[in-house]
Amino acid sequence: MVMSIEKFSFTYAGASAPSLKNINMEIAKNKITSLIGPSGCGKSTLLRSMNRIHDLYPGNKYDGKIKLLNEDSGKMENILDIKKENDFINLRQKVGMIFQKPTPFPMSIFDNIAYGLKIAGIKNKTEIADRVEQALKDGALYKEVHDRLNKSAMGLSGGQQQRLCIARAVAVKPEILLFDEPTSALDPISTAAIEELIVELKKDVSIAIVTHNMQQASRISVYTAFMYLGDLVEFDKTENIFLNPKEKQTEDYITGRFG
Repeated sequence: MVMSIEKFSFTYAGASAPSLKNINMEIAKNKITSLIGPSGCGKSTLLRSMNRIHDLYPGNKYDGKIKLLNEDSGKMENILDIKKENDFINLRQKVGMIFQKPTPFPMSIFDNIAYGLKIAGIKNKTEIADRVEQALKDGALYKEVHDRLNKSAMGLSGGQQQRLCIARAVAVKPEILLFDEPTSALDPISTAAIEELIVELKKDVSIAIVTHNMQQASRISVYTAFMYLGDLVEFDKTENIFLNPKEKQTEDYITGRFG
């Protein structure tokens, strides 16, 4: 286990009721965990809590605990205790995020990857160049862009931009990668490439992915969480969720009776 979510609730600023209620689940080490459920059920809200990206907007309220394994001490530490800006930067390097729409920076392909490395304090140009090359290889993009690293990343296709964003996140060697519907804006060929890449990446990193695509969840994940109206209805091995769910709500959603 690399992350443990315990009795966790989340309320948006100004809201009268929480968007997430008493969530308990774990993110297993070097496995893929899918979050499924209808739109507006809290999947992305939960995912974005895992690296406290909600803190970019004031007034949101967390309750409970989200514990992240400290690789150095071997202890689980509650990320909801973080207060300092530097600690937020460190957290988001350990728990990287890939969004629904590719978000390359308006700079060169090389500088997109190097940016995070420089923020992490790496100054040696040779090391940066080596890490950029490795990250692009890890992102299954190097062969396509190796001869135009100094060209703008904005000239890449949608699928290439998404792989660049994955490479950018991987470059700083995170412990967890969070994917928020990473293929929903992509064509089927690019979707298959990203899925293949995510499965490959789990050798080095633990993964949580929000997806509306139940076939995708069943194909790539070991664990699946089904969420509905801010509640975690069921969390189990993916095969159990899809073939033998314990909750009727889960079965109704999986079989298309609602959602």
